[in-house]
Amino acid sequence: MLLTIIIFLLVLSVLVFVHEFGHFSMARWFGVRVVEFGFGFPPRGIGWQRIKKQGLEKIAESDVVSVKTEETDSGIKETITEEKKEIDVVRTDSSWNVVKGNRELSEEEMERGTVYSLNYVPLGGFVKIKGEDGSDRDDRDSFAGRKIWQRFLMLFAGVFMNIVLAFVLFSLVFMIGSPQSVDEKNQNQAQATEVQIVEVLDNSPAKSAGLQVGDIVLNINGEEVRTEKRIQEIMAAEVNKEVTLDLQRGGQKMEIKVKPEYREDISRGGVGVALTAVGIVRYPWYQAIYEGFKQTFVLLGAIAVAFVDLIGNLVTGHSVGGDVAGPVGIANMTGQVARMGFVYLLQFMALLSLNLAIINILPFPALDGGRILFLIIEKIKGRPVKKELEAAIHNIGFLLLMLLVIWITVKDVWKIFIH
Repeated sequence: MLLTIIIFLLVLSVLVFVHEFGHFSMARWFGVRVVEFGFGFPPRGIGWQRIKKQGLEKIAESDVVSVKTEETDSGIKETITEEKKEIDVVRTDSSWNVVKGNRELSEEEMERGTVYSLNYVPLGGFVKIKGEDGSDRDDRDSFAGRKIWQRFLMLFAGVFMNIVLAFVLFSLVFMIGSPQSVDEKNQNQAQATEVQIVEVLDNSPAKSAGLQVGDIVLNINGEEVRTEKRIQEIMAAEVNKEVTLDLQRGGQKMEIKVKPEYREDISRGGVGVALTAVGIVRYPWYQAIYEGFKQTFVLLGAIAVAFVDLIGNLVTGHSVGGDVAGPVGIANMTGQVARMGFVYLLQFMALLSLNLAIINILPFPALDGGRILFLIIEKIKGRPVKKELEAAIHNIGFLLLMLLVIWITVKDVWKIFIH
C-alpha cells in the first residue's frame, strides 16, 4: 500500500509539474515576469532566487605618455605628462538569495527575479505569474498587459506540454517494447507471442469456470500454445471433455479446468471466449517516434469523444458513477499497473497525461479552458471582464470541482471496502 501511494505521488507530480512548466516556459518566452515557480504545492519550504549584478572589472593598465609643446616669448616650451590608464571590462556576477519559509515576498525580492522553490505538498508544482489575476494591466511584464493571443498561448501551454509528455512516453514505450495485439502490420516487430483472452461471453463454460479478460493461455493439457488457431483446434477436438488450462493472470500462474461445448455461433467446439495473439512489439527509434505520435493523437481523440459522452450523460441525467475515478481510484489503478511492469506504468502515465490535458481545456471556471473562455468573451466585448467578477466565478468553479473530487473519492473508497 505504501509503495502504491509513493508511485502514485511520483506519477501525479510528474504530470502536474510538466503542465505547470508549460505555463512557466511560455510566460518567460513572452517576457512576462514569473514571480515563483515551485516543485510541490505551497506552503513554501525554501526557495532560491538568482541575483545578477553588473560591474566593471580591471583587467590591465597601461602607461600613457603625452607631449605638449607651446611657443613662448623665451622659446618653445615642451611639457611631458605621464599617466596610467586602467582597462576595464563589464562583468556579470550572479549569486543566490535564499527565501526561507512561507513568507510573502518583498517588492525588492520580486524585482530581483523568479523564486525557485521546494514546497511541502509533494503534488507536482505551481507557477505564480505577475498579473494572472487581472492586475497590473499597464505593465509590459504583466500577464494582464499582454495581447489576447499571447495570454491564450500562455494558458494553453500547460495542456500542450501534457500532450507532448504523452507523445514522449508512448515513443519510449515503442522503443523499449510493449505488449500489443499482433497482426499482419506489426508481426515482424513482435517477439514472445502469447495468446490472451480479450472477451468472455456470458452464460458460457469460460464464464462458469472463472476465466477473465486479460488471462494469458500458456498450456492446454500440458501442451504449450502460442497461436489462436491451435487453441481453437484443441477446443474443437475436446467437445464435452474437460481440459486443463495453465494461465497467467497478472503476475501469477494458475490452473483452471473447463469443458468445451458445441457452439452454434461459431459452428464448432469452444468455451465462449475471444482470443488475440499478443507479443512484445519493438520498433526502431525513428519508427517508434512516428508510432508514438500516431498513438498520442488517436487516443487524444478517443478520450475527447469519451468526455463528450460523459458530459452528455450528466446533462441527460444518466448514471456516470462507474465511468469516473477520483484520486483514490487512480492511485489504486496506478498500483495495479505498476505491478504489471515498468512499460505498463509508462503507458498509464501517458493516458493520464492526455486525460489531464482534456480536463484542463474544458471551458469550466478555474480550469485553463475556463480562463480561455474569458479571453474569448473579452475579444467579443472589446474589454476584459471585471477582475473581481472573474475571480469570484473561478472561486465558485474551484469549489464545485473540489466537491466533485470529494464525492468521487468517497465512492472510490466505498468500492474498495465493499470489494
